[in-house]
Amino acid sequence: MTVGYESLFRRVLFPLYESGLRGRRTLAYLKEYEASQWLDPEQVAALQWRKLKRLLEHCGREVPYYRDQWKALGVTPQDIRSPADYARLPVLTKAEIRAHFEDLHAPSLRGELLYKTTGGSTGEPLRFGYTRESYERRIAAMWRGYAWAGARMGRRTLYLWGMSLAGPLKPQQVKDRLYHAAFNRHMLNAFLMSEQRMPDYAAEIDAYRPQVIVGYAGPLLRMAEWILANGHPIHRPQTVLSAAEALHDVQRKVIEKAFGCPVYNTYGCREFMLIACECEQRSGLHLSADHLCVELESPQSTPGGETIGEIVVTDLHNYGMPLLRYANGDLASAGEGACACGRGLPMLKRVEGRKLDTLLTAEGHLLPGEYIVYAFLGVPSMKRYQVVQRELGVLDITIVPDEGFGEAIMEQIRCAIAKAVGPSMAIRFHTADDIAPSKSGKFRVAIREIA
Repeated sequence: MTVGYESLFRRVLFPLYESGLRGRRTLAYLKEYEASQWLDPEQVAALQWRKLKRLLEHCGREVPYYRDQWKALGVTPQDIRSPADYARLPVLTKAEIRAHFEDLHAPSLRGELLYKTTGGSTGEPLRFGYTRESYERRIAAMWRGYAWAGARMGRRTLYLWGMSLAGPLKPQQVKDRLYHAAFNRHMLNAFLMSEQRMPDYAAEIDAYRPQVIVGYAGPLLRMAEWILANGHPIHRPQTVLSAAEALHDVQRKVIEKAFGCPVYNTYGCREFMLIACECEQRSGLHLSADHLCVELESPQSTPGGETIGEIVVTDLHNYGMPLLRYANGDLASAGEGACACGRGLPMLKRVEGRKLDTLLTAEGHLLPGEYIVYAFLGVPSMKRYQVVQRELGVLDITIVPDEGFGEAIMEQIRCAIAKAVGPSMAIRFHTADDIAPSKSGKFRVAIREIA
């Protein structure tokens, strides 16, 4: 019956809703992207460049911010002849968007824009606009990427996701439930998750029996740890998608062990929705290069010898409020070589997470959260931990202790972290009854509060 509904939704209900009722071109764009993913890498790069050139010409004609900026630089759209030329243009920051919000609009499309606001994890929410075509293409790119991981539209899916804590008005609540039911999905609020409520969350998963679970990495991990610690048998989905936070390899293994199925990593942000996603091979994340232009800016070395850069994104179809070379504050490392799946889309090796979740050693090296996760791997007698850097040469570690925690465990942690950060870094320990997630419902393993 589930397979029957999936086919009915994909072939009949969703086309009726999206194309017939809403008048959207999402399915046409999905068909386009399902074809372009199989182009060879050179063809993908050529397609991306053609789209980017058209966008640049539009910005030069219609967007005051870029027109003025390029005039001051002595540059015209015709001077930008290659991706290398494009990469020399200034990066667009959140501060620049706030300061020049009106001038970033194309006047001819202003009345057609949709708007969103980011959650402001750095304490500075950001408002941005985008066209309907851009929105429809974002939905298409999302469905394509999710399908790689087995999360096709219409499949019975449970979302462990951030939801408003203020209960909606009853008519809106009814509308939301009908909407989710039509999409064959059930929502669990990650913001309300706590140790005491874990049995209720497990019971809802067992009752709904999803084929797919999609959730923030932090709540998924916390749920998995509870399942394993309590020996609680849980309904096994066919696939789990981790989203909204960096997923480290160690965390992936814990979630896979608890749910008994493969876990796929995805990467996106509110400004662009899905940016990259793992395919069946799970050997890296394919970038939606036929939809977005993604660059790694200002690469820096890690103690392990890897190179990571700041993610810079351009939506190739947002002509209403174009964000050219927008730095969203995340870090990643580039993938190498072609994927065995045969798709020509370029890859990221790994997303390291927020720039502010990357610590600094006394020598100036970046220390991604991955190193922190490995330092705590196998450490007994604690429930949770978090590392915060408020000074250059100091790390503050908060532990939620379990039975048997003491000086010997702290020394074990100190030695493991010192291998990555060096002996000159001071390490201070604190204990707490619990560690709260951020306001967005995400749990941050490492936090950097210095520039």
